[in-house]
Amino acid sequence: MKVAVAKETTSGEKRVALIPESVKKLCAKGFAVAVEKGAGEGAQISDSEYSEAGAQVVERSQLSDAELLVKVRPPSVQELENCRDQSWVIALLDPIQRSENLPIYERKKLTTFALEFIPRITLAQSMDVLSSMASVAGYRAVLLAAHEFGRFFPMLMTAAGTIPPAKAFVLGAGVAGLQAIATARRLGAVVEAFDVRAAAAEQVESLGAKFVKMEITEDLQDEQGYAKEASPEFLARQKELLHKHIAKSDIVITTAQVFGKKAPVLIEDYMVKSMKPGSVIVDLASETGGNCVLSRHGETVEVNGVKILAPANITSGMASAASRMFSKNVENLLLYLFENSRLVKDFASDEILKRSIVTRDGMLVSEIVKKALNRS
Repeated sequence: MKVAVAKETTSGEKRVALIPESVKKLCAKGFAVAVEKGAGEGAQISDSEYSEAGAQVVERSQLSDAELLVKVRPPSVQELENCRDQSWVIALLDPIQRSENLPIYERKKLTTFALEFIPRITLAQSMDVLSSMASVAGYRAVLLAAHEFGRFFPMLMTAAGTIPPAKAFVLGAGVAGLQAIATARRLGAVVEAFDVRAAAAEQVESLGAKFVKMEITEDLQDEQGYAKEASPEFLARQKELLHKHIAKSDIVITTAQVFGKKAPVLIEDYMVKSMKPGSVIVDLASETGGNCVLSRHGETVEVNGVKILAPANITSGMASAASRMFSKNVENLLLYLFENSRLVKDFASDEILKRSIVTRDGMLVSEIVKKALNRS
C-alpha cells in the first residue's frame, strides 16, 4: 500500500502527519511512503531525512496514485480532487464543520477516517491524536500565560522581600487541563481546578492542585469519557461558583469543550472585570466558540488590564514535538488496521473503525455526522 504524506496547507499549520522515524517503521512493514517536498519544514525535518528513512520525496502532483492520504488538517478541495478514486483519507477531518467536502468524498468514492472520532477505549489509547495534541496545548498554554504575566510564578524569598506565588485556576480537567495543572505546578504556582466530572477530583489532587467542588446532580460525562452539555440551571450555579475563584486568580486557563458542540461560555465579561489588572486568561476552546465571552480566536485582547489570549492552533507552536506525537499515533493506527497492504479489521465489528469512519467508498456511514447534520 502506498501512503502519501502531504504538506499542510492550512494557514499557520507547521505540523506534519508522519515523521521519518514512523516512515522507517512503516516501510519495514511493507508500506511504500511518498512525502511531498517540504512537508516537514515546519517541524524542522528535512527532505533528506525522509529519503534516508525510505520515503520517496515528490511533488504534490505525484501523490495522486497513493492508496491512502494522511494529513493533520482536513485536505483542501484541490487535494481531494488530486486523490485517487476509491482511496483512503486519514486526518483530523472536522466533517461536521467541513460538510461541504462530503459530496467530493461521495463522487470520488473515498473512504475517510476522522482521527478526532477515535474512541477513548483502552485499545485505542496509542492512536488517540486528540489526547496527544491536548497534552501539547495544555503545556503550551501555561508557557504563554507565564510569558504575558508580569510577575513570577513561584514564591521567592529574597533580600528585597518575599514575593507571593501566582494563583492559577484551570477550568476543565481533561488531558489539556491536567497538563496545564502539572506545568503550572512545576513553575511554582498555587493551582486550583474545576471540572463538571466529579471523577476528575482525584487526578487533580494527585498533581498537587486543589479541586473546586460543586454539588453535581446531573450526569455530565458520556460513554466516551467526554464532558456532556449541561442544563441552563447547572450553568448558572456553576458560573456563580467560578466567579469567586476567577476573581482571586492571576492566571486562568480554560480547556472546557463538549464533543461536537459549541464550547460552553464559563467566563462572562463581569468576571473578567473582577480580576486584578495584569492577570492573564488563556482560552484553549476559542476555535469552537471560546470559554470566555470576550475571547477572539487567534487574537490577544486586553480588558481592564486583563489579557485574554485565544491562540489559534496552539500545537503548531511546538510543531516538532507535536508532530512526533501525532506521527506515532498515526503509525500505530496504520499498523493496527493494515497488514501486508490489506485491511485486516472489519467495518462492522471493529470499534475503532465503526466510530471513526465518516464515509465508506463515498457513502456517509458515520452516525455522529448523520446526527449532527440531521441526515438519515
